[in-house]
Amino acid sequence: MPAALDPNGPLRLAYLTYRGKPHVGGQGVYTRHLTKALVDLGHSVEVFGGQPYPVLDDRITLTKLPSLDLVNDHYPFRFPAIWELKTREDWLEVGLFMTGQFAEPAAFSARVKRHLAQRVSEFDLVHDNQCLGYGILGLEKLIPTIVTLHHPITRDRALEMEHSPNWRKKFGVSRFYSFVKMQGRVASRMPRIVVVSENSIKDIHGDMGVSFDRMRLVPVGVDPDLFKPLPNVARVPGRLITTASADVALKGLAYLLEAMAKLRTERDVTLTIIGKPKPGKSMDLIDKLGLRPHIQFVSGVPDERIVELYAEAELAVVPSLYEGFSLPAIEAMCTGICLVATDGGALPEVTGRDGDTVLQCKAGDSEALAATLRRGLDDAELRARVGANGRQRVVDRWTWRRCAEMTVEQYREVLAMPANIEKLRRNGRLKG
Repeated sequence: MPAALDPNGPLRLAYLTYRGKPHVGGQGVYTRHLTKALVDLGHSVEVFGGQPYPVLDDRITLTKLPSLDLVNDHYPFRFPAIWELKTREDWLEVGLFMTGQFAEPAAFSARVKRHLAQRVSEFDLVHDNQCLGYGILGLEKLIPTIVTLHHPITRDRALEMEHSPNWRKKFGVSRFYSFVKMQGRVASRMPRIVVVSENSIKDIHGDMGVSFDRMRLVPVGVDPDLFKPLPNVARVPGRLITTASADVALKGLAYLLEAMAKLRTERDVTLTIIGKPKPGKSMDLIDKLGLRPHIQFVSGVPDERIVELYAEAELAVVPSLYEGFSLPAIEAMCTGICLVATDGGALPEVTGRDGDTVLQCKAGDSEALAATLRRGLDDAELRARVGANGRQRVVDRWTWRRCAEMTVEQYREVLAMPANIEKLRRNGRLKG
């Protein structure tokens, strides 16, 4: 760090999240807990976000930079009225949308760049949470900037293409995910990328061309005092619990539903899904398999209720085809419930060894998933041992405070770069 800037002093941070969905969804959870932990360490954080807006600690200011909200839960893929188009960023968003692209990252980056260009003297550093729109490149020229990239969205695109039934669907998926090229170009030019797992570092390098020397590993965390065992809550026999933040192939929900249907031919099994029921592939499959009476959706509840839901279930399930880390996995493990998880992406790195801290099966295989669930449901002693070991693994490795401390280490490394020292001087944040 330059001598004129206290190497241990508090930092003024601008944190960006173009889509910070509360309660469900990794980016919203990451935003809520990391920013709180940064404030707990004595730093000042202002969050800049688009819809759906994140839920934040009371000490943190949320500056809303609303999008046209064209992809939302209530009216997905709506077309805006002409009077809604008030800025050049609005026209950019609707123009990209009209060509079938997901426009929010590019439009949000343009909005936040224009806003923060008027406030460069107020911040030491910008932390972008996986927006990676072209506007971030312009912003980085004004204020030192760091990016969190949880996993390459190239994997989402590849899985959606693989599971699309015909060429029309594949063409639509290809257009929707065209923003991935932009993210790769921006990521490869950023001075520092924070990545949450070794597996994601390897995949980001391979898929997006980001050099290894620009990436640093900073795993995410969990609050072990919140996500904890509740011994006074009785587990319901045969109850499973999973998280479904989006109805996309990557999350593997279809394989869990198929496995559940197999198990229901031999026993009473129910499923709690933390997420909203949405018309689409999963709901169609639920009806096709006759599972609707046996599935409960829960959304918009506080973390305390989610902990209770884990305490009421016998097994937690992460059926994903790919994960860059998996917050739902470590949150479940931290409550002491036995976790069943696939070997998709970084999951083995996170969850540990089969039969020790997790019950593991092959990703994309409903038969293997059903067999693993059966194994857990049939053995109470195994569930108890794996659940206890899983909690200990998480407590020993991942807390939000440690995540924040490691993130701040990266902030200070980036601020010590010669080009960023010059930006700090130019912005009046550094004297001399």
